[in-house]
Amino acid sequence: MHIHFYKYQGTGNDFVIVDNRNGDYSTLTTAQIAHLCDRRFGVGADGLMMLENDPDYDFRMKYYNADGREGSMCGNGGRCLTAFARQMGIGKQTVRFIATDGPHEASFRDNGWVNLKMQDVNQVESGNMYFYLNTGSPHYVKFVTDVQEVDVYEEGRAIRYNERFAAEGTNVNFVEEIDNGIFVRTYERGVEDETYSCGTGVTASALTSAPAEPGTYEIPVETLGGHLEVRFSRQGENAFSDIWLCGPATLVFEGNIKL
Repeated sequence: MHIHFYKYQGTGNDFVIVDNRNGDYSTLTTAQIAHLCDRRFGVGADGLMMLENDPDYDFRMKYYNADGREGSMCGNGGRCLTAFARQMGIGKQTVRFIATDGPHEASFRDNGWVNLKMQDVNQVESGNMYFYLNTGSPHYVKFVTDVQEVDVYEEGRAIRYNERFAAEGTNVNFVEEIDNGIFVRTYERGVEDETYSCGTGVTASALTSAPAEPGTYEIPVETLGGHLEVRFSRQGENAFSDIWLCGPATLVFEGNIKL
């Protein structure tokens, strides 16, 4: 099989993307997708996405983790696929698409950033210095005093594979409050390692770092891969709406590969 692919990244969270609106790549197997994402023997990416048709939306987003298995919602992936859809001729200023967690809206800024509307969050579990919530994907959020000193792979893996989470997995975020916002590092399930950025993880971290009082907030977020913003309204202790993940989405290169 010959594949024409595109490589995109959003704050270092990188993806192989294919245009599957004609169904050309629907037969890709788990092993083939994992091969494409392999950084030594394939193109290399944190995941693979397919742009697909949907009769009720501008497009459908299908996302696969780097291990080749279909994944849950990916925030940075959604922003990158929106930028790709524009490159493929879906040229609206605001688009609507469907993903595994439901419908999303996305729009473009003049500076090239993509704003992605996330699902409302109405349930947050809180414990001793941690939170657990779902922002399209499940996230464990732990606040630390020095995020640069954390062994994200070892500590994140220990939480992801503990007795509670081993079966379904969870993403694990380590968050430090800084002068202007927060700094987030994430261990991602499916990749099974630290990534440069995780959109749903950044969103979960921003929500749980906000003041307890109801209001509208804008949280600047630093990641290993760059800068993002999360905007949202807080209605109560565990109720968040109008959530937007905002940041860059950039084409790296395109090419052809034979499997």
